[in-house]
Amino acid sequence: MEDCDFGDSDFNVNIAVVGMGLIGGSYAMALKALNPRCIVGIDKDKKTLNEALDMGIIDMAYESGGRFLKKIDLIIIALYPKDTVKFVKDNLQNLKRGVLITDASSVKEYVVSSINLFLPEYMEFVPGHPMAGRESKGIELASADIFKKANYIITPSSRNTPKGLNMIDKMARKIGCSNVTYVSPEEHDNVIAFTSQLPHVAAVSLMNSYDENSINNMELFIGGSFRDATRVAQINSKLWSQLFIMNSDKLVDEIEKFQKSIDELKMAVIYKDVNKIDDIFENAVHRRKDIVKRQG
Repeated sequence: MEDCDFGDSDFNVNIAVVGMGLIGGSYAMALKALNPRCIVGIDKDKKTLNEALDMGIIDMAYESGGRFLKKIDLIIIALYPKDTVKFVKDNLQNLKRGVLITDASSVKEYVVSSINLFLPEYMEFVPGHPMAGRESKGIELASADIFKKANYIITPSSRNTPKGLNMIDKMARKIGCSNVTYVSPEEHDNVIAFTSQLPHVAAVSLMNSYDENSINNMELFIGGSFRDATRVAQINSKLWSQLFIMNSDKLVDEIEKFQKSIDELKMAVIYKDVNKIDDIFENAVHRRKDIVKRQG
């Protein structure tokens, strides 16, 4: 890893960001402020690359990988999970010895196990997941601020070195993340099924339960609670369908627990059991206050 060292004051390395959408564009913005030697943007969409160049967040642009990657010290991949694995595999011959690779995928078991199957021992992949984003996609929504006070998850494997892990940890903190947590890929996917994927299930299901024929002028009855509960229903369908399938067993377990919780409240309402409803509400209030308090 001698070729990739962030040092104490800046990121004096050559960086490539693969996928210049919302997350990749935000990485480029945040890292540009740290004065690296060079940031290369890679994206199959020419328009996106031109926007990134016009914004001044990258120094060079390419539509795919190539020999230029031999000069890159740090590669950040902000693609869908399957595309992340494919990019690394397709470009092995283009990568330099000692290169440090990280990603932003929100499912880790598939990505980590797949890449570690073929990655040479003289290259290192540090799996990462910034808990940041927006409902919509695209570089026009990118912002360095999405990392401010965000949580960052690193899911190391036996292949990782202390130096490699420290570099991604330092990067996450430098771009504004307030917490960096280390868990196994399996534990990550277990937790993310509840904290990230299940809320999307709930929001999508809530919107799809809406019967346009039975509710007239619904927009006149919408308040903050409805907007908050359905915000993430404005979903990137191609990405989230892939994430759901890759983590299907864990997600189905959480959906079943959620259904059980809804059924409990439903029965209390059916039987007009005010005490039971109060207990359910108070339990939810207590749990959320506890989580928010621990979150800081």
